[in-house]
Amino acid sequence: MPHLGARGGFWTAGAVVALALWTSACPTMTYPLYQSGWHISTTTVTWIFAAYPIALIPVLVIFGDLSDHIGRRAAMLLGLGAELVGVLLFAVATDVGWLLAGRAFMGLGVGLSLGAANVAMVEFSGPGQEKRAGAIGTAVSALGIALAMLVGGALTEYAPYPLRLNFVVLAAIIAVVGLLVLCMPRHTRDETDEPWRVRAIVIPRGNRGIFTAGSIAMASSFLLGSIVLPLGAKIAQQLAGSTNALVTGLLLSVFAGCITLNALVARKLDVWVLVIVGAAGSVAAVWLFVLTGATHSLTVFFLASACAGAAYAFDFAGGLTVLNRYAAPHHRASMVSGGYLVGYLCQGIGAPALGVIVTGHGLTAGLLAGATAFSVFFCAVLLSAFGTVAALRRAASTTP
Repeated sequence: MPHLGARGGFWTAGAVVALALWTSACPTMTYPLYQSGWHISTTTVTWIFAAYPIALIPVLVIFGDLSDHIGRRAAMLLGLGAELVGVLLFAVATDVGWLLAGRAFMGLGVGLSLGAANVAMVEFSGPGQEKRAGAIGTAVSALGIALAMLVGGALTEYAPYPLRLNFVVLAAIIAVVGLLVLCMPRHTRDETDEPWRVRAIVIPRGNRGIFTAGSIAMASSFLLGSIVLPLGAKIAQQLAGSTNALVTGLLLSVFAGCITLNALVARKLDVWVLVIVGAAGSVAAVWLFVLTGATHSLTVFFLASACAGAAYAFDFAGGLTVLNRYAAPHHRASMVSGGYLVGYLCQGIGAPALGVIVTGHGLTAGLLAGATAFSVFFCAVLLSAFGTVAALRRAASTTP
């Protein structure tokens, strides 16, 4: 079997990142169909969405540093296999139980593959290229989300079997990327020779302040996702007036497109500027979604999606670069997995909480409550960033 070089390994790892986000978002355009066809509530939809981060969290806790020991390639292959099972369960689902099981397998797969793939992108980039790898990692993540919206919207609106064909197509693509991963090197330079054992994610003592700042910055992007992914199609249809699934997908893909564009901009900015601007943009985005409900305007929804995408890019790229840049080499995968853990924990709490409010009090009330609570979190990100920058400057001034 042919072996990929550093360039091929980098882009194959990027494809794994894109597939992880495509898998995580693939049911977005079918959620309204489940609600109308299966007569399930918004609370149930958000619990289906949340089954993914809920399953992913223990994977990150137990297996967060697995790829440091068994190799990036092996971890990615295990993750792709679980993602494939999850997508196929959606393809054959007949009730909510199948969907919950499918989301759990998706969470398992993303938990095993995503951190390993992001770290592999850094390692195939070469020393000093952490920011480039972080920016491109954010861009391909956005590509995965955009494909979920566009492919899902098109197949849902115009193809037969709207509850199934979307997932069959994704399953085939996962299988192809899995074959490419088989061609990657078995091991990379920053893996350890120590045998793996079950243990909690290891955050070195000297990195804990950095870890806090980086992980909650990443978590801001996940909180934005807990609005856009489970509720975005519902917001577009009920509050902004969209009646076509492909149009809704196009509007939601603005979110992903702005992630990609701003991820490229992020490569030129200081990492702490990314974190600070991302947090401020996140506050603006959630209140634009509230304004969509007040104005019933597709234009405002478009602006909300665009602002959320830009903020997501800065939040994610900034947080991921912080964790990659300051981590000790043999703890890099553990630090990155820890960042994802914090993000998915916030998402696993935030999405069902929004679902309960929306079911009991309506979509507008849910968005208002979410914007208020999430804004408090985003302000905490700002304070953490300022505090960490000040601490780094003090440390630099006292170093001989």
